[in-house]
Amino acid sequence: MSAEVVKLQKQGGSVVRLDGRQLREPASLFATFARELSFPGYFGHNWDALVDCLRDWHGHGADTRNLAVLIDRADELAGADFLGLFISVLCQAAWHANLQLDADGCPHEPWSPFVLHFVFLLAETTPVAFAEPAATGMDVGVALTDGRLTATLTGTDWPGADLVPPFRATSPQP
Repeated sequence: MSAEVVKLQKQGGSVVRLDGRQLREPASLFATFARELSFPGYFGHNWDALVDCLRDWHGHGADTRNLAVLIDRADELAGADFLGLFISVLCQAAWHANLQLDADGCPHEPWSPFVLHFVFLLAETTPVAFAEPAATGMDVGVALTDGRLTATLTGTDWPGADLVPPFRATSPQP
């Protein structure tokens, strides 16, 4: 992880670290994202607004808009009833930013695509235990590969999205 962070920063990208303890409730989650990513004052403090502000993030002084958001103590979110929705929202924001496509799947002008990644750092929760609640989001597929969970959008509403089968606790484990 450290090497990947350094590589992104050397390329002019930004890395923002959030504390999972501050994200346990939607209101504090929205406030933390708004504060740490310098969202505009009109941020609506709701899930749709979070997608919009992440998708339209402008780099806030960085040479590039490329961004990685690392969530320390993500274990704190494992029991949150909104975890699947949160994962879905982050996947939607990354899909829009990485491809810069509008809701109809057409190129969004005038911005160029940019890298937008979210990394949940687990200290005590196993990836398998985190996967099941994470996979409850709409149009989200979760896979365990080489000890890492990946979440991606699935389905026909997301052109170019991966076709990932639903996560099962009985999936092969390393």
